Amino acid sequence: MSQTDQAAQKFDSSRAEEYERQSRIALAGYEACHELAACLLAASLGSGTEALLLVAGAGGTGNEILTAGGLEPGWRFVAVDPAPAMLDLAMDRVARAGLGDRTTAVSGTVADLPLDDIFDAATLIGVLHHLPGDGAKRAILSDIAARLRPGAPFVLACNHYPYASQPLLLAAWGERWRMLGATPDEVQAKLGRILQGADPPDGEQAVAALLAEAGFDAPLRFFSSLFWGAWIARKL
Repeated sequence: MSQTDQAAQKFDSSRAEEYERQSRIALAGYEACHELAACLLAASLGSGTEALLLVAGAGGTGNEILTAGGLEPGWRFVAVDPAPAMLDLAMDRVARAGLGDRTTAVSGTVADLPLDDIFDAATLIGVLHHLPGDGAKRAILSDIAARLRPGAPFVLACNHYPYASQPLLLAAWGERWRMLGATPDEVQAKLGRILQGADPPDGEQAVAALLAEAGFDAPLRFFSSLFWGAWIARKL
């Protein structure tokens, strides 16, 4: 079993529902990040164009597709996720938004896609920090790069500090949960989970290095929120 598949096992049906409810609490500016990602892709590809986008790790909210699909009616999407419950949840939301006929769901990993499936752009949002070790991170970024045309834009968004290394950010993250109604015990449980449950890259330079090794140019950061960062880069 690959490390990507092992990470996907965390997201069963109960976790999928939790993710849908709580993603906007855990990430302050969740909607803004997705909106800016769609705008940057449109600015890169040209508004009003036709394009095929790879949405890696699409499960959960499906917000990448909802936001980008609403902005650009000529875009089509391939939604890939190795966690069936998460993918089902996303596709249900995509269908209810009227974007089902523009979206193909693939239950699996990017590596499962044929290498001759070439995309005009790609996104990987909220996934990289769940993959343990740099090897798994390099693998998924390389798999995405291998399926992009040269010059294609790629949006990457993830947590990018080891959580214990930034105690002030970690405390502020807990305060955000309290601000939005979590009890002290619930806040402590959330803090315990985040400290044990993921493996973010070690800073923005580490993100840039991973992207370079996978075949992308220097990333441009367009969004930041506590541990979270979002960048756009191009396939070399």
